[in-house]
Amino acid sequence: MADQLSHLLRSDARDNRERILDAARAVFAADGLDVPMREIARRAGVGPATLYRRFPTKELLVTAAFTDQMRACYAIVDEGLADPDPWHGFAQVIERLCELHARDRGFTAAFTSTFPHAIDFTADRERGLRSIAELIRRAQKAGHVRPDVVLDDVVLVLMANNGIQASSPAARVLASRRFAALALRGLRA
Repeated sequence: MADQLSHLLRSDARDNRERILDAARAVFAADGLDVPMREIARRAGVGPATLYRRFPTKELLVTAAFTDQMRACYAIVDEGLADPDPWHGFAQVIERLCELHARDRGFTAAFTSTFPHAIDFTADRERGLRSIAELIRRAQKAGHVRPDVVLDDVVLVLMANNGIQASSPAARVLASRRFAALALRGLRA
C-alpha cells in the first residue's frame, strides 16, 4: 500500500511524507509516543497542515512509522518458531525483541497498545502475540519454561524493558541485554 501511495503522490508530496515519517521515527525512538504532532511537523520541516493532510491522526502516523519495526518483529518471532530447540527459539525471541525495543522506545508503546484503535497495527500486534504464545507453549511442552508462564508475562517483560533509563542508546541496549538475561532466568523451568 505504501509503495502504491508513493507512486501516486507528486515528488514534493512524496518527499514531505518521507520527511514526516523519518522525523516521527526519530522522535518516537528517542522520546516515545507522547511527542505532539506539531513537534513532529517542525522536525520534519513541514507545516502542521501538511502533516495532518498525510496523517489525519496520530494512530495512522504511528502505524506508518512502525511498519518496518513490525516486519523486524515478525522476522524475529518467525526465526524463533523455526528453531528446532524450543528454549533457544524462545530465548532468542525475548533477547532480540528486548534489544529492538531498547533501540526504539516508541515501538514498545505502540506494540503494547498505546493506540489500540489503529486497526492495521492491532492486527499485526495480535499476529505477533499469537506467535509468541506458541513459542511459550512449545517451550513449556519441552519442559524449558515454567508451566505458570503466560503471554502477559512476556508482554510485562517487554513493558519493563521499555522502562530502562540509560545515558545513551548504546548503554540502554547493554542494559536491555542484561535485563533480558535476568528475565529469562525467571521464566525458565
